[in-house]
Amino acid sequence: MRMAIPRTVREDFPIFRRRVHGKPLVYLDSAATSQKPRQVIEALVRYYEEYNANVHRGIYTLAEEATAKYEEARRKVATFIHARRPEEVIFTRSTTEAINLVAYAWGLHYLREGDEILLTEMEHHSNLVPWQIVASLKGASLRFLSFDEEGYLVLDDLERVLTERTKVVAVSHQSNVLGTINPVDEIVKRAHDVGAIVVVDGAQSVPHMPVDVQKLGCDFLAFSGHKMCGPTGIGALYGRYELLEAMPPFHGGGEMIQLVQLHTSTYKDPPWKFEAGTPNIADAIAWGVAIDYLCEVGMEAIRTHEKELVQYALNRLQEMAEVKVYGPRDVERRGSALAFNVADVHPHDVAQVLDQEGICIRAGHHCTQPLHRRLGVAATARASFYLYNTEEDIDQLVAGLQRVRELFSRVPR
Repeated sequence: MRMAIPRTVREDFPIFRRRVHGKPLVYLDSAATSQKPRQVIEALVRYYEEYNANVHRGIYTLAEEATAKYEEARRKVATFIHARRPEEVIFTRSTTEAINLVAYAWGLHYLREGDEILLTEMEHHSNLVPWQIVASLKGASLRFLSFDEEGYLVLDDLERVLTERTKVVAVSHQSNVLGTINPVDEIVKRAHDVGAIVVVDGAQSVPHMPVDVQKLGCDFLAFSGHKMCGPTGIGALYGRYELLEAMPPFHGGGEMIQLVQLHTSTYKDPPWKFEAGTPNIADAIAWGVAIDYLCEVGMEAIRTHEKELVQYALNRLQEMAEVKVYGPRDVERRGSALAFNVADVHPHDVAQVLDQEGICIRAGHHCTQPLHRRLGVAATARASFYLYNTEEDIDQLVAGLQRVRELFSRVPR
């Protein structure tokens, strides 16, 4: 099989020199967090060694260098997702914080009693719990779009669940369990027809495929740096500028103000209105370097590589009758997160046995308890791939699952 990305890419990631329990590291948990290339690690060190200073404040050389690099990172993020201007990108701690920002700053200001928020049954808790809280505070109600046996959203139900009372549609671009890539552009058009805004959870899509917010037409997009070769603790919210301009602040404090008096304050324009206090400077700058890295590899190449890996993994796992895989089989309509279960073996046990073979997977409900209830299981195991994974990693996974089968076939029932 032709691989879309050269194997030398793996050499950029120092962690793959690591051995776990004496075995070479096989990292299959990139949906939780990605590994970091040395270029990103060096960028973090360089900031702290060469120009560590606060941004937007000092007029000395270090502060000006830090500010320039910080705002350069914002421009890189904006360009990466095809935002119209850098000011449409707000730095946050994570996808979770970005969604909470919209839920509170937009939701508390604009939602009214009786309004409806439309979600899907495959949402990550980060795109569910904030809307539950805000709906409770405002007297709004939640409605849900279901998914079918193959893991696709039932778009025919939009006619029923999307109404003139719908004010927000919040949807994941790609499921972190089923791998389903949802038709966000179609959902956006239908939502806008009834006057609703659309909030997209891009945590699993932005790192793995080209994403263009203008083509999607979404009003907000939330995503994280740590899932796309960047550091932890840094994420972003894209928002259409006119919406950001009309929203009140999320946090109050230093740096987001124009004028403060004892009883009133006025605020800066977006995005700085939403970035109170000292931001995560080093990680924002290093995230910009991670974006440079991904662009050099090429997002189309990454997407092609992952489709090849997923197809190979689906083929290999089909060889094992005891393994049930969830989500679409069509690699054109799914991403690189692959949830599965081994018959009569708890996912936690699967993960522990695989760990002894040096293989890292996730086991649990993956912050999607409602989705797992729909599947009729409490938990799943999940392997997820990225640009540094190879067919050999999948072969090791399959060999590890055969080891699981051998061990648990000896356990008395």
